[in-house]
Amino acid sequence: MSESLVAMRPETGLSGAALPSGALSLPWRDPHAIPPTELAAYIGALEQACLENPRSANLRTVLGMAHAVNYDVPQSMESLEIAVGLEPDNFWAAYKYAELHYRLRALNRAEALTTTALDLATNGWQLSLARKQLQEVRSLKRSAVRNLTWKISWKMHAGRLVALSVTLVLVAVAFMWR
Repeated sequence: MSESLVAMRPETGLSGAALPSGALSLPWRDPHAIPPTELAAYIGALEQACLENPRSANLRTVLGMAHAVNYDVPQSMESLEIAVGLEPDNFWAAYKYAELHYRLRALNRAEALTTTALDLATNGWQLSLARKQLQEVRSLKRSAVRNLTWKISWKMHAGRLVALSVTLVLVAVAFMWR
């Protein structure tokens, strides 16, 4: 873990005696064991730490993970995007951003991002994690899981619905006048 992550460790009730000194507590290992109030306090502390250290990709990554545990996908996505933007060569930011896409079943994007994370791996453990995730993503792509994209234009679909409705009304009016 990076020194900035350990140095900026937020003080909340999530710190436990079982953790080694200086380690960041990881509430997302079992999200059901953490009361929502403690998770909210942890997220608040991380947001404050991010405000104090806006150039820390590691803090943004942890914040994104915490938001994901809290089922706040847009905030998680934003934090992880910022983390990847701050440090494009940060393995954990790239890996967790890819994992979020994988969990949302945006598989094409997840595959591309996981491949990037695989290239950024600096040790065997990171390499193993990225390979396993890439294997799972590709397995899902081959199975019957529908691949979603985030570039859907709802305006186009709404326009088609309006056009269809107008056409139906015009046909109904034309039949009434006969």
